[in-house]
Amino acid sequence: MTLTQLRSFVAIVECGHNITLAARRLHATQSGLSKQLGQLENALGFLLFTRRQRALAALTDEGRQVLAHARRLLAEAGNIQALADNLRREAQGLLRIAATHTQAQHALPPALQALKRDWPEVAVHVVPGGDAESLRLLAEHHADLAILSGTGAPPAGLVAIPLYRWGRRVLVPAGHPLAALPRPIGLRDLAGMPLVSYESSRQPASSLQRAFAAADLRADLAVTARDGALIRTYVHAGLGVGIVDEMGADLDDGLVAPPVEDGLLPECITWVLLRRDRVLRDFGFALVQALAPHYAAVDLRRLLDHDQPLPIPAPDWRRWSRATATAGAARMAVAEAE
Repeated sequence: MTLTQLRSFVAIVECGHNITLAARRLHATQSGLSKQLGQLENALGFLLFTRRQRALAALTDEGRQVLAHARRLLAEAGNIQALADNLRREAQGLLRIAATHTQAQHALPPALQALKRDWPEVAVHVVPGGDAESLRLLAEHHADLAILSGTGAPPAGLVAIPLYRWGRRVLVPAGHPLAALPRPIGLRDLAGMPLVSYESSRQPASSLQRAFAAADLRADLAVTARDGALIRTYVHAGLGVGIVDEMGADLDDGLVAPPVEDGLLPECITWVLLRRDRVLRDFGFALVQALAPHYAAVDLRRLLDHDQPLPIPAPDWRRWSRATATAGAARMAVAEAE
């Protein structure tokens, strides 16, 4: 039994038991991958998959048990390699980031600029998607870190570094009736109108759905999308009233964000999420520092290495933006001086 055989087995599982797709992922041949699977099953003395004709149908009970151990073993092999790279001060590598579309657009750009300036040989792969998809990529070791938001506590079992707090805005065309209200907009004003918001808002447990339910009202979600820019486009098209993040609500494109009642919707927090059992490459820590300039490096290390809580809460979005801009200017000044 070898790591290559186990890696082939896990790839086949994650590609839906499709050997062709798994071979493409591993840059191998289909026949080579089939051979690796056969050798692993021979070494173990039982089948990992049930077969239907010549196709793999499903994991056997034994296969499910082996899969859990194989993933842990491959993760530890990756940790050893990451540790060795850090000890050798290896400057090359790949950093894989799973993030929601909103955070990929707003949180990442200044941090990636800093990373590419200080670690020019590091390649970065960003996978924008929904919360569930980002967490799955992190859980399956296909992402080194994830960036997503929520209104409650961060997902359990992960290291969570709070980046910033942000609110949501109501977005309408300049001539919309809501823009002419002589008072802040309330939930009852929104209850009778089609809404355009993020796809997560369709979940019963979403903060938007819970806010409406608590007021004994119903949210009429006419259109949902993953991306704030698409929401703005659909509001422009007259498909409904937009509910967007405050980061994307200030663009001057004929839309306005009228004042809303305090606490209309719960405040969100954006986190960087890391696995506790994963060794982070030094350039990964450099990105975390760039994303969270409001925390000292020593405090971030204490959180990652010893689970010690951070000393201050996350700033709001505007303060975070100013802090990242200031930190970026300071790094650039140092680089020019050198």
